[in-house]
Order: sequence, then C-alpha cells, then structure tokens
Amino acid sequence: MSSLFQILDNCEGLAPIVRFVKLGIFPIIQIGIPIILIIMGSIDLGKAVLSSDDKAIKAAQGALVKRAIAAVAVFFVVTIVQLLFGLFASSGADDSETITGTGDWWSCWNDIR
Repeated sequence: MSSLFQILDNCEGLAPIVRFVKLGIFPIIQIGIPIILIIMGSIDLGKAVLSSDDKAIKAAQGALVKRAIAAVAVFFVVTIVQLLFGLFASSGADDSETITGTGDWWSCWNDIR
C-alpha cells in the first residue's frame, strides 16, 4: 500500500482529483454561485415591482444588495483559498525550506491544466 506522500511525489494518482476540483468544482463555485445569487435577487425584485408594494420593493432591494455582496465574496473565495495554500506551500525563499510534503501537492496543483 502506497502512502499519500508517495502518490504526491509523482502526481499521477492525485491528478484526476486535482483536475476535478480545479477545473470542475472551483469554476462552479467562482462563477456559477454568484450568477445564481444575482438572478435570484433580480427575480425577487421583479416580483416586488410587479406587485407595486413599496414595502416589498424596499425589502427586495435590500435582499438584492445582500445577495450581490455575497456573490462578490463567493467569487473571491477561490482566489483567497489559492493564495493561502500558496503561502502555506512555501515557508521560505528557497525550495529546500518547504513544509514537508506541501511542495509536491502545490506543484501538482499548478501543473494541472
């Protein structure tokens, strides 16, 4: 049975998982969720406008603003996570000072396209 660090050394065993997360999950989180949040807020605002109720319009506007802020935050989550992982992957200026095992998965992450 091979250990995780042996799998990380050649990046072959981990490549399908990394590819799925990097090219499948992250784009859905970064692009899809903000679009869905904005569309849902727009639909709610449209319903409130059609009902011609001033109180409902103000509530829908507030909800739309909150969803837009959440959409921007979700959009930047992927970038922040990658930045933090990059900082943790290299602890010093030269590659000999990397934390044990982290340089391997980080190079595997960066090599997947």
